[in-house]
Amino acid sequence: MILVWICIVIYSISLVLILFYAFAQLNLLFNYIKAQKLVDNDALLDLSNPDEVPYVTIQLPVFNEAYVMDRLLDNIILLEYPREKLEIQVLDDSTDETVTSTAAHVKRLAANGLDIVHITRTDRSGYKAGALKEGLEIAKGDLIAIFDADFLPEADWLQKTIPHFKDPEIGVVQTRWAHLNRDYSILTQIQAFALDAHFTLEQVGRNSKGHFINFNGTAGVWRKETIYDAGNWEGDTLTEDLDLSYRAQLKNWKFKYLEHVTTPAELPIIISAARSQQFRWNKGGAENFRKMFRRVLSSDMSFKSKLHGILHLLNSTMFLNVLIVGVLSIPMLYIKNEYGHLREYFIVMSFFVISTIIFFFCYWYMYKKTYGGGFKNFISYIGMFFTFFSIAMGFSFHNSIAVLEGHAGKRSEFVRTPKFNLKAVGGNWKANKYLRKKISPHVIIEGLLMLYFAFGMYSAFVVGDQGGDFGLFPFHLMLFIGFGFVFIRSITEKQ
Repeated sequence: MILVWICIVIYSISLVLILFYAFAQLNLLFNYIKAQKLVDNDALLDLSNPDEVPYVTIQLPVFNEAYVMDRLLDNIILLEYPREKLEIQVLDDSTDETVTSTAAHVKRLAANGLDIVHITRTDRSGYKAGALKEGLEIAKGDLIAIFDADFLPEADWLQKTIPHFKDPEIGVVQTRWAHLNRDYSILTQIQAFALDAHFTLEQVGRNSKGHFINFNGTAGVWRKETIYDAGNWEGDTLTEDLDLSYRAQLKNWKFKYLEHVTTPAELPIIISAARSQQFRWNKGGAENFRKMFRRVLSSDMSFKSKLHGILHLLNSTMFLNVLIVGVLSIPMLYIKNEYGHLREYFIVMSFFVISTIIFFFCYWYMYKKTYGGGFKNFISYIGMFFTFFSIAMGFSFHNSIAVLEGHAGKRSEFVRTPKFNLKAVGGNWKANKYLRKKISPHVIIEGLLMLYFAFGMYSAFVVGDQGGDFGLFPFHLMLFIGFGFVFIRSITEKQ
Protein backbone atom coordinates (compact mmCIF):
# COMPACT_ATOMS: atom_id res chain seq x y z
CA MET A 1 0.00 0.00 0.00
CA ILE A 2 2.95 2.35 0.65
CA LEU A 3 4.08 1.94 -2.95
CA VAL A 4 0.54 2.71 -4.11
CA TRP A 5 0.50 5.99 -2.21
CA ILE A 6 3.99 6.95 -3.40
CA CYS A 7 2.83 6.34 -6.96
CA ILE A 8 -0.33 8.41 -6.40
CA VAL A 9 1.55 11.32 -4.81
CA ILE A 10 4.25 11.55 -7.50
CA TYR A 11 1.68 11.15 -10.27
CA SER A 12 -0.53 13.85 -8.77
CA ILE A 13 2.32 16.35 -8.28
CA SER A 14 3.41 15.94 -11.89
CA LEU A 15 -0.16 16.45 -13.14
CA VAL A 16 -0.52 19.60 -11.03
CA LEU A 17 2.73 21.03 -12.38
CA ILE A 18 1.67 20.33 -15.97
CA LEU A 19 -1.69 22.00 -15.34
CA PHE A 20 0.01 25.00 -13.77
CA TYR A 21 2.25 25.32 -16.81
CA ALA A 22 -0.80 25.05 -19.09
CA PHE A 23 -2.50 27.93 -17.28
CA ALA A 24 0.67 30.00 -17.69
CA GLN A 25 0.55 29.30 -21.44
CA LEU A 26 -3.10 30.37 -21.49
CA ASN A 27 -2.16 33.61 -19.78
CA LEU A 28 0.50 34.20 -22.46
CA LEU A 29 -2.15 33.63 -25.12
CA PHE A 30 -4.35 36.32 -23.57
CA ASN A 31 -1.32 38.62 -23.49
CA TYR A 32 -0.65 37.84 -27.14
CA ILE A 33 -4.22 38.62 -28.19
CA LYS A 34 -4.13 41.93 -26.34
CA ALA A 35 -0.76 42.78 -27.90
CA GLN A 36 -2.24 42.52 -31.40
CA LYS A 37 -4.35 45.60 -30.63
CA LEU A 38 -1.39 47.70 -29.57
CA VAL A 39 0.15 50.23 -31.93
CA ASP A 40 3.94 50.37 -31.96
CA ASN A 41 4.82 54.03 -31.57
CA ASP A 42 8.50 53.52 -30.80
CA ALA A 43 10.82 56.29 -31.91
CA LEU A 44 13.14 54.97 -34.63
CA LEU A 45 16.58 55.86 -35.88
CA ASP A 46 16.56 57.54 -39.27
CA LEU A 47 19.05 55.47 -41.26
CA SER A 48 18.83 57.94 -44.15
CA ASN A 49 20.56 60.43 -41.86
CA PRO A 50 24.30 59.55 -41.67
CA ASP A 51 24.50 61.13 -38.22
CA GLU A 52 22.01 58.56 -36.85
CA VAL A 53 23.50 55.44 -38.40
CA PRO A 54 25.17 53.35 -35.67
CA TYR A 55 28.22 51.20 -36.32
CA VAL A 56 27.20 47.53 -36.56
CA THR A 57 29.35 44.44 -36.16
CA ILE A 58 27.94 41.17 -37.48
CA GLN A 59 29.27 38.11 -35.66
CA LEU A 60 29.10 34.71 -37.37
CA PRO A 61 30.08 32.00 -34.85
CA VAL A 62 30.87 28.83 -36.83
CA PHE A 63 32.31 25.39 -36.21
CA ASN A 64 32.97 22.83 -38.95
CA GLU A 65 30.29 24.08 -41.34
CA ALA A 66 31.44 22.63 -44.68
CA TYR A 67 27.93 22.47 -46.16
CA VAL A 68 26.62 25.91 -45.28
CA MET A 69 29.68 28.16 -44.93
CA ASP A 70 29.77 29.48 -48.50
CA ARG A 71 26.01 29.99 -48.48
CA LEU A 72 26.25 31.96 -45.23
CA LEU A 73 28.99 34.29 -46.47
CA ASP A 74 27.41 34.82 -49.88
CA ASN A 75 24.13 35.74 -48.19
CA ILE A 76 25.51 37.98 -45.45
CA ILE A 77 27.21 40.34 -47.91
CA LEU A 78 23.80 41.11 -49.43
CA LEU A 79 22.66 42.93 -46.29
CA GLU A 80 21.83 46.55 -47.08
CA TYR A 81 23.70 48.87 -44.74
CA PRO A 82 26.27 51.66 -45.17
CA ARG A 83 29.56 49.85 -45.74
CA GLU A 84 31.54 52.43 -43.78
CA LYS A 85 29.46 51.51 -40.69
CA LEU A 86 29.51 47.74 -41.07
CA GLU A 87 31.99 45.10 -39.90
CA ILE A 88 31.68 41.32 -40.24
CA GLN A 89 33.48 38.93 -37.89
CA VAL A 90 33.70 35.26 -38.86
CA LEU A 91 34.35 33.63 -35.47
CA ASP A 92 35.71 30.32 -36.66
CA ASP A 93 36.37 27.56 -34.13
CA SER A 94 36.57 24.90 -36.85
CA THR A 95 38.96 21.99 -36.59
CA ASP A 96 38.63 20.66 -40.13
CA GLU A 97 39.54 21.83 -43.64
CA THR A 98 36.85 24.53 -43.59
CA VAL A 99 39.30 26.81 -41.77
CA THR A 100 41.31 27.08 -44.97
CA SER A 101 38.36 27.40 -47.36
CA THR A 102 36.65 29.98 -45.14
CA ALA A 103 39.86 32.01 -44.89
CA ALA A 104 40.10 32.07 -48.69
CA HIS A 105 36.46 33.10 -49.05
CA VAL A 106 36.85 35.87 -46.49
CA LYS A 107 39.99 37.09 -48.25
CA ARG A 108 38.10 37.37 -51.57
CA LEU A 109 35.32 39.37 -49.92
CA ALA A 110 37.79 41.67 -48.17
CA ALA A 111 39.53 42.29 -51.51
CA ASN A 112 36.26 43.73 -52.78
CA GLY A 113 36.27 46.38 -50.07
CA LEU A 114 34.16 44.62 -47.42
CA ASP A 115 35.27 45.04 -43.80
CA ILE A 116 35.34 41.35 -42.91
CA VAL A 117 37.76 39.49 -40.64
CA HIS A 118 38.38 35.80 -40.04
CA ILE A 119 39.05 35.12 -36.36
CA THR A 120 40.26 31.72 -35.22
CA ARG A 121 41.11 30.42 -31.76
CA THR A 122 43.69 27.94 -30.57
CA ASP A 123 41.12 26.29 -28.30
CA ARG A 124 37.31 26.21 -27.96
CA SER A 125 37.12 27.30 -24.34
CA GLY A 126 33.63 28.54 -23.63
CA TYR A 127 32.48 27.16 -27.00
CA LYS A 128 30.13 29.59 -28.75
CA ALA A 129 30.07 31.96 -25.77
CA GLY A 130 33.87 32.04 -25.74
CA ALA A 131 34.03 32.85 -29.45
CA LEU A 132 31.48 35.65 -29.13
CA LYS A 133 33.30 37.09 -26.13
CA GLU A 134 36.66 37.07 -27.88
CA GLY A 135 35.23 38.72 -30.98
CA LEU A 136 33.51 41.35 -28.86
CA GLU A 137 36.86 42.55 -27.49
CA ILE A 138 37.87 43.89 -30.90
CA ALA A 139 34.43 44.57 -32.39
CA LYS A 140 34.11 48.06 -33.90
CA GLY A 141 30.34 48.18 -33.68
CA ASP A 142 28.18 49.71 -30.98
CA LEU A 143 25.57 47.12 -31.99
CA ILE A 144 26.31 43.41 -32.42
CA ALA A 145 24.17 41.31 -34.80
CA ILE A 146 24.57 37.53 -34.48
CA PHE A 147 23.72 34.79 -36.98
CA ASP A 148 24.31 31.07 -36.71
CA ALA A 149 25.66 29.31 -39.80
CA ASP A 150 22.30 28.10 -41.12
CA PHE A 151 20.51 31.47 -40.94
CA LEU A 152 19.89 33.53 -44.07
CA PRO A 153 18.65 37.04 -43.21
CA GLU A 154 16.95 38.98 -45.97
CA ALA A 155 18.70 41.99 -47.51
CA ASP A 156 16.67 44.56 -45.54
CA TRP A 157 17.10 42.80 -42.18
CA LEU A 158 19.35 45.46 -40.66
CA GLN A 159 17.06 48.19 -41.99
CA LYS A 160 14.19 46.64 -40.02
CA THR A 161 16.00 45.96 -36.76
CA ILE A 162 18.64 48.64 -36.16
CA PRO A 163 16.21 51.62 -36.04
CA HIS A 164 14.69 50.31 -32.79
CA PHE A 165 17.87 51.15 -30.89
CA LYS A 166 16.94 54.83 -30.81
CA ASP A 167 15.58 54.08 -27.34
CA PRO A 168 18.75 53.97 -25.18
CA GLU A 169 17.08 51.49 -22.79
CA ILE A 170 16.69 48.81 -25.46
CA GLY A 171 19.50 46.30 -25.15
CA VAL A 172 18.34 43.58 -27.56
CA VAL A 173 16.21 43.30 -30.68
CA GLN A 174 15.18 39.73 -31.50
CA THR A 175 13.46 38.55 -34.70
CA ARG A 176 11.26 35.54 -35.39
CA TRP A 177 12.70 32.43 -36.97
CA ALA A 178 11.27 31.20 -40.26
CA HIS A 179 11.94 27.76 -41.69
CA LEU A 180 13.60 27.01 -45.03
CA ASN A 181 12.60 23.34 -44.95
CA ARG A 182 9.38 23.29 -42.93
CA ASP A 183 7.70 20.71 -45.19
CA TYR A 184 10.67 18.39 -45.72
CA SER A 185 9.30 15.68 -43.39
CA ILE A 186 7.09 15.00 -40.38
CA LEU A 187 10.11 15.72 -38.19
CA THR A 188 10.68 19.19 -39.64
CA GLN A 189 6.95 19.94 -39.54
CA ILE A 190 6.63 19.22 -35.83
CA GLN A 191 9.80 21.21 -35.07
CA ALA A 192 8.38 24.17 -36.99
CA PHE A 193 5.06 23.72 -35.16
CA ALA A 194 6.77 23.99 -31.77
CA LEU A 195 9.05 26.87 -32.73
CA ASP A 196 6.16 28.84 -34.24
CA ALA A 197 4.36 28.64 -30.91
CA HIS A 198 7.46 29.84 -29.07
CA PHE A 199 8.08 32.74 -31.45
CA THR A 200 4.49 33.93 -31.38
CA LEU A 201 2.63 33.03 -28.20
CA GLU A 202 5.58 32.92 -25.81
CA GLN A 203 7.88 35.67 -27.06
CA VAL A 204 5.09 38.17 -27.75
CA GLY A 205 3.08 37.10 -24.70
CA ARG A 206 6.03 37.73 -22.40
CA ASN A 207 7.53 40.77 -24.12
CA SER A 208 4.22 42.66 -24.34
CA LYS A 209 3.90 42.61 -20.54
CA GLY A 210 7.54 43.28 -19.70
CA HIS A 211 8.22 39.71 -18.53
CA PHE A 212 11.53 37.94 -19.07
CA ILE A 213 12.12 36.79 -22.63
CA ASN A 214 15.24 35.40 -24.22
CA PHE A 215 17.56 36.23 -27.04
CA ASN A 216 17.40 33.07 -29.14
CA GLY A 217 21.11 32.75 -29.80
CA THR A 218 20.87 34.06 -33.35
CA ALA A 219 18.87 36.36 -35.63
CA GLY A 220 19.04 39.24 -33.18
CA VAL A 221 21.04 42.34 -32.29
CA TRP A 222 22.69 43.27 -28.98
CA ARG A 223 23.83 46.66 -27.80
CA LYS A 224 27.50 46.15 -26.93
CA GLU A 225 27.06 48.18 -23.75
CA THR A 226 24.30 45.78 -22.65
CA ILE A 227 26.54 42.73 -23.02
CA TYR A 228 29.28 44.31 -20.92
CA ASP A 229 26.85 45.68 -18.33
CA ALA A 230 25.28 42.24 -17.89
CA GLY A 231 28.67 40.63 -17.29
CA ASN A 232 29.57 39.51 -20.82
CA TRP A 233 29.14 36.06 -22.38
CA GLU A 234 29.69 33.12 -20.03
CA GLY A 235 30.24 29.52 -21.09
CA ASP A 236 29.10 27.76 -17.91
CA THR A 237 25.77 26.68 -19.42
CA LEU A 238 24.84 25.13 -22.77
CA THR A 239 22.42 27.97 -23.50
CA GLU A 240 24.60 31.06 -23.15
CA ASP A 241 21.89 33.09 -24.90
CA LEU A 242 19.29 32.43 -22.20
CA ASP A 243 21.85 33.10 -19.48
CA LEU A 244 22.94 36.51 -20.81
CA SER A 245 19.31 37.44 -21.56
CA TYR A 246 18.29 37.04 -17.94
CA ARG A 247 21.36 38.82 -16.60
CA ALA A 248 20.67 41.75 -18.94
CA GLN A 249 17.01 42.03 -17.97
CA LEU A 250 17.92 41.84 -14.29
CA LYS A 251 20.01 44.94 -15.05
CA ASN A 252 16.79 46.56 -16.35
CA TRP A 253 17.66 46.48 -20.04
CA LYS A 254 14.62 46.27 -22.32
CA PHE A 255 14.19 43.62 -24.99
CA LYS A 256 12.33 44.34 -28.22
CA TYR A 257 10.79 41.39 -30.01
CA LEU A 258 9.82 41.88 -33.68
CA GLU A 259 7.29 39.23 -34.64
CA HIS A 260 6.85 40.67 -38.13
CA VAL A 261 10.56 40.38 -39.01
CA THR A 262 11.46 36.81 -39.94
CA THR A 263 14.86 35.22 -40.42
CA PRO A 264 14.86 31.95 -42.40
CA ALA A 265 16.91 29.02 -41.15
CA GLU A 266 17.31 25.29 -41.64
CA LEU A 267 15.63 22.79 -39.32
CA PRO A 268 17.42 19.51 -38.46
CA ILE A 269 16.20 16.92 -40.96
CA ILE A 270 17.28 13.74 -39.18
CA ILE A 271 16.45 12.63 -35.70
CA SER A 272 20.04 12.39 -34.43
CA ALA A 273 20.55 16.07 -35.26
CA ALA A 274 17.26 16.98 -33.59
CA ARG A 275 18.26 14.93 -30.55
CA SER A 276 21.56 16.78 -30.10
CA GLN A 277 19.81 20.13 -30.43
CA GLN A 278 17.03 19.15 -28.03
CA PHE A 279 19.55 17.83 -25.50
CA ARG A 280 21.53 21.07 -25.56
CA TRP A 281 18.47 23.30 -25.29
CA ASN A 282 16.83 21.32 -22.49
CA LYS A 283 19.96 20.77 -20.44
CA GLY A 284 20.86 24.42 -20.88
CA GLY A 285 17.43 25.47 -19.68
CA ALA A 286 17.82 23.41 -16.50
CA GLU A 287 21.35 24.77 -15.99
CA ASN A 288 20.01 28.29 -16.23
CA PHE A 289 17.25 27.57 -13.74
CA ARG A 290 19.93 26.36 -11.34
CA LYS A 291 22.01 29.48 -12.03
CA MET A 292 19.35 32.19 -12.20
CA PHE A 293 16.24 31.34 -10.16
CA ARG A 294 17.50 32.89 -6.92
CA ARG A 295 18.43 36.09 -8.74
CA VAL A 296 15.00 36.21 -10.34
CA LEU A 297 13.23 35.73 -7.00
CA SER A 298 15.32 38.41 -5.29
CA SER A 299 14.95 40.94 -8.12
CA ASP A 300 12.69 43.98 -8.07
CA MET A 301 10.56 42.63 -10.93
CA SER A 302 6.82 42.26 -10.39
CA PHE A 303 5.46 39.05 -8.88
CA LYS A 304 3.90 38.06 -12.19
CA SER A 305 7.16 38.62 -14.07
CA LYS A 306 9.01 36.54 -11.49
CA LEU A 307 6.43 33.77 -11.81
CA HIS A 308 6.59 33.71 -15.59
CA GLY A 309 10.39 33.90 -15.40
CA ILE A 310 10.63 30.85 -13.14
CA LEU A 311 8.22 28.91 -15.37
CA HIS A 312 10.22 30.00 -18.41
CA LEU A 313 13.40 28.64 -16.85
CA LEU A 314 11.53 25.43 -16.01
CA ASN A 315 10.19 24.94 -19.55
CA SER A 316 12.42 21.95 -20.20
CA THR A 317 11.48 20.35 -16.88
CA MET A 318 7.98 19.77 -18.26
CA PHE A 319 9.44 16.88 -20.26
CA LEU A 320 10.36 15.19 -16.97
CA ASN A 321 6.82 15.67 -15.65
CA VAL A 322 5.35 14.26 -18.88
CA LEU A 323 7.63 11.22 -18.63
CA ILE A 324 6.65 10.64 -14.99
CA VAL A 325 2.94 10.87 -15.78
CA GLY A 326 3.36 8.55 -18.75
CA VAL A 327 5.33 5.87 -16.91
CA LEU A 328 3.09 5.94 -13.83
CA SER A 329 -0.16 6.04 -15.80
CA ILE A 330 -0.10 2.26 -16.34
CA PRO A 331 0.29 1.38 -12.64
CA MET A 332 -2.37 4.02 -11.95
CA LEU A 333 -4.71 2.22 -14.34
CA TYR A 334 -4.41 -0.94 -12.25
CA ILE A 335 -4.64 0.97 -8.96
CA LYS A 336 -7.85 2.61 -10.17
CA ASN A 337 -9.47 -0.75 -10.83
CA GLU A 338 -8.09 -2.47 -7.73
CA TYR A 339 -8.92 0.12 -5.05
CA GLY A 340 -12.56 1.10 -5.34
CA HIS A 341 -12.38 3.46 -2.35
CA LEU A 342 -10.16 5.78 -4.40
CA ARG A 343 -12.95 6.42 -6.89
CA GLU A 344 -13.35 10.09 -5.87
CA TYR A 345 -9.63 10.69 -6.35
CA PHE A 346 -9.75 9.47 -9.92
CA ILE A 347 -12.81 11.58 -10.64
CA VAL A 348 -10.82 14.62 -9.52
CA MET A 349 -7.79 13.49 -11.55
CA SER A 350 -9.89 13.37 -14.71
CA PHE A 351 -10.11 17.14 -14.41
CA PHE A 352 -6.51 17.34 -15.52
CA VAL A 353 -7.50 16.59 -19.10
CA ILE A 354 -8.04 20.35 -19.15
CA SER A 355 -4.26 20.72 -19.61
CA THR A 356 -4.52 19.09 -23.02
CA ILE A 357 -7.54 21.23 -23.90
CA ILE A 358 -5.63 24.41 -22.99
CA PHE A 359 -2.62 23.41 -25.08
CA PHE A 360 -4.95 22.48 -27.96
CA PHE A 361 -6.63 25.90 -27.82
CA CYS A 362 -3.35 27.85 -27.51
CA TYR A 363 -1.62 26.05 -30.35
CA TRP A 364 -4.67 26.37 -32.62
CA TYR A 365 -4.55 30.12 -32.27
CA MET A 366 -0.88 30.10 -33.28
CA TYR A 367 -1.45 27.62 -36.13
CA LYS A 368 -4.21 29.85 -37.45
CA LYS A 369 -1.78 32.77 -37.62
CA THR A 370 0.43 30.79 -40.01
CA TYR A 371 -2.06 28.80 -42.10
CA GLY A 372 -5.37 30.61 -41.65
CA GLY A 373 -8.64 29.41 -40.17
CA GLY A 374 -11.46 27.43 -41.72
CA PHE A 375 -12.70 23.86 -41.35
CA LYS A 376 -10.07 22.29 -43.65
CA ASN A 377 -7.17 23.91 -41.82
CA PHE A 378 -8.74 22.97 -38.47
CA ILE A 379 -8.85 19.31 -39.48
CA SER A 380 -5.21 19.53 -40.60
CA TYR A 381 -4.38 21.16 -37.28
CA ILE A 382 -5.95 18.33 -35.29
CA GLY A 383 -3.69 15.85 -37.03
CA MET A 384 -0.63 18.04 -36.55
CA PHE A 385 -1.41 18.72 -32.89
CA PHE A 386 -1.64 15.05 -31.95
CA THR A 387 1.36 14.16 -34.12
CA PHE A 388 3.37 16.91 -32.44
CA PHE A 389 2.35 15.88 -28.93
CA SER A 390 3.01 12.21 -29.64
CA ILE A 391 6.53 12.84 -30.95
CA ALA A 392 7.26 15.41 -28.23
CA MET A 393 6.36 12.75 -25.65
CA GLY A 394 8.60 10.34 -27.56
CA PHE A 395 11.48 12.72 -26.87
CA SER A 396 10.58 12.95 -23.17
CA PHE A 397 13.04 10.30 -21.93
CA HIS A 398 15.97 11.74 -23.89
CA ASN A 399 15.12 15.27 -22.79
CA SER A 400 14.50 14.24 -19.18
CA ILE A 401 18.07 12.90 -18.99
CA ALA A 402 19.23 16.31 -20.22
CA VAL A 403 17.09 18.08 -17.62
CA LEU A 404 18.29 15.89 -14.75
CA GLU A 405 21.92 16.43 -15.75
CA GLY A 406 21.30 20.18 -15.90
CA HIS A 407 19.69 20.35 -12.47
CA ALA A 408 22.43 18.14 -11.03
CA GLY A 409 25.14 20.43 -12.38
CA LYS A 410 26.77 17.76 -14.54
CA ARG A 411 28.92 19.47 -17.16
CA SER A 412 29.11 18.36 -20.79
CA GLU A 413 30.58 19.67 -23.99
CA PHE A 414 28.70 21.89 -26.44
CA VAL A 415 27.60 19.49 -29.21
CA ARG A 416 26.80 21.37 -32.39
CA THR A 417 23.78 20.51 -34.49
CA PRO A 418 24.89 19.24 -37.92
CA LYS A 419 23.76 21.46 -40.80
CA PHE A 420 22.86 19.91 -44.13
CA ASN A 421 22.07 22.30 -47.01
CA LEU A 422 20.88 19.37 -49.13
CA LYS A 423 21.50 21.26 -52.35
CA ALA A 424 25.22 21.13 -51.58
CA VAL A 425 25.22 17.32 -51.31
CA GLY A 426 22.77 16.47 -54.06
CA GLY A 427 19.94 15.79 -51.62
CA ASN A 428 21.80 12.94 -49.91
CA TRP A 429 21.87 13.71 -46.18
CA LYS A 430 23.78 10.48 -45.48
CA ALA A 431 26.81 12.06 -47.15
CA ASN A 432 27.12 14.51 -44.24
CA LYS A 433 30.48 13.78 -42.63
CA TYR A 434 29.52 15.36 -39.30
CA LEU A 435 26.87 12.77 -38.44
CA ARG A 436 27.46 10.65 -35.36
CA LYS A 437 27.65 6.98 -36.27
CA LYS A 438 27.00 5.51 -32.84
CA ILE A 439 23.50 4.87 -31.55
CA SER A 440 22.78 6.50 -28.20
CA PRO A 441 22.08 4.06 -25.33
CA HIS A 442 18.93 6.10 -24.78
CA VAL A 443 17.52 4.62 -27.98
CA ILE A 444 17.33 1.13 -26.45
CA ILE A 445 15.36 2.45 -23.50
CA GLU A 446 13.06 4.31 -25.88
CA GLY A 447 12.41 1.01 -27.65
CA LEU A 448 11.53 -0.60 -24.32
CA LEU A 449 9.22 2.31 -23.50
CA MET A 450 7.47 1.77 -26.83
CA LEU A 451 6.76 -1.83 -25.76
CA TYR A 452 5.76 -0.65 -22.29
CA PHE A 453 3.07 1.61 -23.69
CA ALA A 454 1.91 -1.14 -26.03
CA PHE A 455 1.31 -3.08 -22.81
CA GLY A 456 -0.57 -0.05 -21.51
CA MET A 457 -2.93 -0.23 -24.50
CA TYR A 458 -3.38 -3.95 -23.94
CA SER A 459 -4.15 -3.30 -20.27
CA ALA A 460 -7.13 -1.16 -21.24
CA PHE A 461 -8.86 -4.34 -22.47
CA VAL A 462 -8.16 -6.54 -19.45
CA VAL A 463 -8.46 -4.39 -16.31
CA GLY A 464 -11.63 -4.24 -14.26
CA ASP A 465 -14.79 -6.30 -14.31
CA GLN A 466 -16.76 -4.17 -16.76
CA GLY A 467 -15.04 -5.07 -20.02
CA GLY A 468 -12.01 -2.84 -19.71
CA ASP A 469 -11.06 0.75 -18.95
CA PHE A 470 -10.24 2.87 -22.00
CA GLY A 471 -9.86 6.29 -20.36
CA LEU A 472 -6.08 6.31 -20.78
CA PHE A 473 -6.01 4.42 -24.06
CA PRO A 474 -5.57 7.54 -26.27
CA PHE A 475 -2.73 8.73 -24.02
CA HIS A 476 -0.96 5.38 -24.19
CA LEU A 477 -1.49 5.25 -27.95
CA MET A 478 0.20 8.65 -28.35
CA LEU A 479 3.09 7.54 -26.15
CA PHE A 480 3.43 4.31 -28.14
CA ILE A 481 3.48 6.24 -31.42
CA GLY A 482 5.89 8.85 -30.07
CA PHE A 483 8.45 6.46 -28.62
CA GLY A 484 8.03 4.18 -31.64
CA PHE A 485 8.74 7.06 -34.02
CA VAL A 486 11.86 8.16 -32.12
CA PHE A 487 13.13 4.59 -31.70
CA ILE A 488 12.56 3.43 -35.27
CA ARG A 489 13.91 6.62 -36.86
CA SER A 490 16.98 6.51 -34.62
CA ILE A 491 17.69 2.91 -35.65
CA THR A 492 16.96 3.21 -39.36
CA GLU A 493 18.95 6.41 -39.86
CA LYS A 494 22.12 4.59 -38.82
CA GLN A 495 21.75 1.98 -41.56
